[in-house]
Amino acid sequence: MKKFFSEFKEFAMKGNVVDMAVGVIIGAAFGKIVTSLVNDVIMPLIGLATGGINFSDHKWVIQQAVTKGEEIVTPEVAVTWGAFVQTVFDFIIVAFCIFVAIKFVNKLKREKPAEPAPEAPAGPTQEELLIQIRDILAKNQKQ
Repeated sequence: MKKFFSEFKEFAMKGNVVDMAVGVIIGAAFGKIVTSLVNDVIMPLIGLATGGINFSDHKWVIQQAVTKGEEIVTPEVAVTWGAFVQTVFDFIIVAFCIFVAIKFVNKLKREKPAEPAPEAPAGPTQEELLIQIRDILAKNQKQ
């Protein structure tokens, strides 16, 4: 059992796992920001441009709810296409933001001056080696 926990600790403390965990946490927080951007800024502007339409409220009712007084006997069956449109906008904006962030990070990485690669030690070329091998073989055949 001790070995199991020591292996788990080694796995959990590897750089990649910790980096991934940080990425997931930041990604979740970033998702909330983008969702707020879509719900609170972009969709109201789109609603204003389309005459005050709030997409998240739109649905196609297939079957009305059956009620008995105040009690709902059978709930409404509906396709909430407005919520789907909202989710598509969320996805497009998140994908665009991630694209811009990755492009920015890649640009920062490229701006670092690259260390010059060490030069290979000078030695005979392939052609010179083949000539030497030919000469050695010719010498061995004469003996």
